Order: sequence, then structure tokens, then C-alpha cells
Amino acid sequence: MSAVTLHETGGVAWLTLNRPDRCNALDDALLSDLVAALDRLDAPHALVLRAAGRHFSTGGDVARFAKAVASGQGAAYAQTVVGTLNRAIERLAALPCPVIAQVQGALTGGALGLVLAADLVVMDPRAFVQPFYTVVGFAPDGGWTAMLPDRIGAHRARAIQLLNQRIPADQAQALGLAQAVSDDPAAVTDEWLAVLGGHVPGALALTRRLTTDLPALKAGLEAERAAFVDRIETDEVRDGMARFLASLKGG
Repeated sequence: MSAVTLHETGGVAWLTLNRPDRCNALDDALLSDLVAALDRLDAPHALVLRAAGRHFSTGGDVARFAKAVASGQGAAYAQTVVGTLNRAIERLAALPCPVIAQVQGALTGGALGLVLAADLVVMDPRAFVQPFYTVVGFAPDGGWTAMLPDRIGAHRARAIQLLNQRIPADQAQALGLAQAVSDDPAAVTDEWLAVLGGHVPGALALTRRLTTDLPALKAGLEAERAAFVDRIETDEVRDGMARFLASLKGG
């Protein structure tokens, strides 16, 4: 079964992260399926990015990273995972059609980049955003340094990451990370789709293109990838992953 499903109907592409048993963690298989699905798009008028299960995504699969590092393949695995995540973010940002993201539960680690690449975000009231990089020891990826500072300000973005702050849905909306918080995200999505459906596709595409600095985005994401790969096999990261995974078992 594919870790990502794609369904296109009525000019709308519905792209669903579909590994609910793993909280839609971003491993190499899911990210490869995501990029492949984006490559199959047939010029939709809008795209909806959503996820199956309780959580949108808990970001990178720390257990997989730990296993790769233990086998001497940490750098190669990180290169694949972060590189593929960057391609997915870049493809989402470069689409000519508007992108809507529906978020429930956890939106943590690199998964934030998929949502930052969207134009309109609706969050369930119980959803939250949290980085975890300074806890696990990873270098930030998924746009936490390449995209988030432009969205909410560098000082605020830095503080959230340094303190590993959890940002609940209402605060995410106040920061501009979401346009709506609703007990019925699907209904909000349908309302937005109805509005977008009456707008001129060419104007929508130009609005996206003229407000997205793709060269700067690619350069920022590449810097994140290089830092992540360079750091992944250090003793600090080995120890951080071990502590983090132990805390999950203890909880």
C-alpha cells in the first residue's frame, strides 16, 4: 500500500499522507511516494494536502535515523530523507495552483515544511506545532530556518526552536501559520475550494509565483540538508536520539 494517496476530482487534487500507524513519520518510503504523487498531478485548480489518522505528521522517523547511524549509513540515509523532503517542499511551493493544508494532531519536525509550502492552512483546535531539534540533536530541516523566519520573524522562530516550544493551534493562527482553526477542517476546506473555484487560474498562478522566491527557498533548504547530513553521525546526535527514544518508551 502506498504511503501517500492521490485522488483528483472536479479539478481538485487530494493528496493524503497515509501511514497513520506510524503517525505519518517522514521516512524515505513516504517521502518518495509523496514526490512521485506530486509528479503525477494533472494541472489541478487546487491541491489539498491532508493526512490519515490522529496526527498530520510527527516529522522524521528518529528510530530509522538511529538504526541507519548504528549501521554506518547515517549520512547516506539523511542525504536521502532530507533531500527528498526538500524536493517535496520545492514542488509544492512551485505549483501554479493554490495549496490548502488540513492539520490535525502533531505537526512536528520537518513535516512543518510541507505546511509552510501551502497557501491556506486550517488546523483542528487540538493540533500543535513543535520542532524537537534541540531535544534530539538534529540540525533543523523542513524549512524551520529556510522558511519559518520569513513567516513569523527570525527572533521568534529562533526562540521557538531553542526552547522547543509547543505552539497550539490558536497561537499558530495568531502567528500566521494558519488561516483558520476549526472543529471541522474539511468544511473550511470546502469553503475555500468554492471560493478558489470561481477565480481565474492564471491569476492564481501568478499570485503564487510572484510571492514565492524559489531560488532563495532552494538555497535555504540546501543549507539545511548539508548541516543535517554533516551532523547526523556525531556523538551528540547519537546520544540525543537514544534519550529521545527512551523517553517515548517511558511515556
